[in-house]
Amino acid sequence: MARHPLRWWALAVTVLAVLVDMVDNQIVSVALPTIQRQLGTGEAALQWISAGYALGFALTLITGGRLGDRYGRKRLFVLGMAAFTVASLLAGLAPQVGVLIAARVAQGIGSGLMVPQVLSFIFAEFAEDERPKAMTYYSAAFPIGGLAGPLLGGVLTEANLFGSGWRAIFLVNLPIGVLAVAGALLTMPARPHTAGQRVDPGGLGLLTAGLFAVFYPLVQGRELGWPSWVITLLVAAAPLFGLFAYQQRAHARRGGEPLISPGLLRYRGLVAGQAVMFSVNTAVGVFFVLTLHLQVGLGFSPLATALTFLPATLGIVVGNVVAMRMAPRLGRSFTAAGIVVLMVSLAAIAVLVWWLGMALRGWVLIVPEVGFGVGIGAVLNSLFGTSMAEVKPYEAGSASGVVNTTVQLGTATGIALLGTVFFSRLGSGFVAATAAAMAVSIGVLLLGLVVTAALPRVRPGGDSSDVAGGMTTGAAKR
Repeated sequence: MARHPLRWWALAVTVLAVLVDMVDNQIVSVALPTIQRQLGTGEAALQWISAGYALGFALTLITGGRLGDRYGRKRLFVLGMAAFTVASLLAGLAPQVGVLIAARVAQGIGSGLMVPQVLSFIFAEFAEDERPKAMTYYSAAFPIGGLAGPLLGGVLTEANLFGSGWRAIFLVNLPIGVLAVAGALLTMPARPHTAGQRVDPGGLGLLTAGLFAVFYPLVQGRELGWPSWVITLLVAAAPLFGLFAYQQRAHARRGGEPLISPGLLRYRGLVAGQAVMFSVNTAVGVFFVLTLHLQVGLGFSPLATALTFLPATLGIVVGNVVAMRMAPRLGRSFTAAGIVVLMVSLAAIAVLVWWLGMALRGWVLIVPEVGFGVGIGAVLNSLFGTSMAEVKPYEAGSASGVVNTTVQLGTATGIALLGTVFFSRLGSGFVAATAAAMAVSIGVLLLGLVVTAALPRVRPGGDSSDVAGGMTTGAAKR
């Protein structure tokens, strides 16, 4: 196949889109207390605003890759970017919180359609000698977005450009989105699509129902007073996921293409890696609680909060580098050590929060935050490698979709679970509520540490792929 003459320009456009996705995922966190004051939202609404993006993204990632194969990468990229841009406009103009939550979910869906096309584009349009350079540019979007998102959110919220306040964090996407759509139309090649790829609507419906049965009770149950129907809905999640697993196997036996290929379950590293990854990303949801603690409890400004979290983001970059050098040689021992670093760092933050109370200042948290970031970068990078190491090349796309979906679902679960713990204890004060949420987060990490025993041992002379290693900045902060 002839190399497309504009492939590098097209890469710049697609990487810009990934950067916007990363920034927008991060940018909302420090603006949440301001949104709550101005829209008069309830506590559960804050969880939906933050987790809605990750949920929409997770539900669309695997399907987005399939749709790109079936209808063409360029077409799906443009559609996803356009949907993301329109949803950003809707979020920026949202008159009330219900519209904002719907817009956040729509943003996630747009990203889920758009982002899978970027890796597919790189592997389809760049020769083997060009791919390392292309992947370097692609991977760079994640740490840059992780660094820029919270800072940009703090600056825009405080700057109150043209009286827009927090709305500017969404409206800033509009010119970039228009530029990305136009650039994709001009530079991306319109290759023939693969008509054989099918979408599995039954599997998608069951997965969506199962996730709704988990997240709705977790987020809304406390505000509703835990009525019996909410408990029943939560209990129904287990059979719904069981039915989803059965449907996926039956669909595969009939010759269909399930969302998650049952054949992937034979890879020990992938299955165990997802269990650990889900636990770690759930624990990272504690940053949602810390944001509220700093701004609402201690009176930090959005910008001051973003600067307080900056050391953790820098630590993630360091953790990535360490993992790429050491994880292939040490295997699950490295992953376990990274989780221990996470637990110790989080425990140190919890002690400082409890001990200093209202006298807590951002600079006091620098050392444990760096440690927390190093742990996140190291663990998630090593888990990406472990999860993909045994997978055959022809299954890499499906496995990558599963891994990234796990990251998003873990993030959404963490916000729902730890946010519920925090708000349920808020009557005892911000310090007690934050400490309780952090204790639960440490417990979730302990569970992940136990599960690392199920990870495969590193093979003598073997190597673990660091596929998507640079993506861990985004995963950790979502």
